[in-house]
Amino acid sequence: MKPTPTVRRGPPFVTRRATQPLRADGTLTLALVADTHSRPDPRGLEQLSALRPDAIVHGGDIGDLSVLDTFARIAPVHAVRGNIDVRAHELPDGLVLELTHEGRTQLTAWLTHIAVAGPKVRADAARRARAERASLILCGHSHVPFFGQDRGLTVFNPGSIGPRRFTLPILYGVMTVSAAGVKLHHVDCETGQRWEP
Repeated sequence: MKPTPTVRRGPPFVTRRATQPLRADGTLTLALVADTHSRPDPRGLEQLSALRPDAIVHGGDIGDLSVLDTFARIAPVHAVRGNIDVRAHELPDGLVLELTHEGRTQLTAWLTHIAVAGPKVRADAARRARAERASLILCGHSHVPFFGQDRGLTVFNPGSIGPRRFTLPILYGVMTVSAAGVKLHHVDCETGQRWEP
């Protein structure tokens, strides 16, 4: 009789929920950041302070968790753990972020660190987003800014607001909600201007 192989599994994937209310007039501004690796760009921090977002969403690879305190001095922070954040046990791997207005959910976003492989949404990320009825995936990990659609889901990676990797730009994202809908774009920390690929 052959022994049954043991299947080794990692720690369970932890998901949490959070609510972010829209302003009374139904508008909202979110700053989207990722991959700070303990050193958020000082110009980016200045720009985020001037933006005065309603909240900051961090897509993981935070590094030193005091980075979240730095962002919290600008606005409330929603964050997930990245693959370098092994000691950040208090942070979830996935976050269901519901944007609400007058008690009703206007948009559900799924925040997780690793969600794409190249321009494609990973099957596990798509499955989790759909299970939560999210139409938008926010992520990080690659340091490569990305905005696209795949598997019927909108995906946005703000790029990295941390130390430069190779020749990639240092960026953050901005998401605005208004009567005109939801808009997303990247901002270059070096110029303070909207970034286009």
